[in-house]
Amino acid sequence: SVPLLQAARKKNSLNLLEVTEAELEEQFVRGDGPGGQATNKTNNCVVLKHIPSGIVVKCHQTRSVEKNRKIAREILREKVDLFYKGEDSDVFKEKKAAEKQKQEKKRRAKENLERKKLFKEMQQLDKE
Repeated sequence: SVPLLQAARKKNSLNLLEVTEAELEEQFVRGDGPGGQATNKTNNCVVLKHIPSGIVVKCHQTRSVEKNRKIAREILREKVDLFYKGEDSDVFKEKKAAEKQKQEKKRRAKENLERKKLFKEMQQLDKE
């Protein structure tokens, strides 16, 4: 099973719950990680908190504060949707479908590998 809040950040999610600005608490902090002076001297990391649910999102994907604000809101919206809808959320359903596709692809690759091994063994037997 997929942990609910880890399923967030998937594209094409349509029926998400609306999050109003009044429900949000926004902070700008210094980011962490690689980047040296660019990250250590600028407050371009956005921390959003959804007050009713208590969900906190931290976004420092770009050097632009405006882009980080937009991305953080998208992520928060998806996580809030997951929090309230659970397994009925479109985000969760997309994650499940992607996971199923990945498993199917792995299964097919394994079958092809087995076929190749059998084919090589048959060739070896024909040569002898």
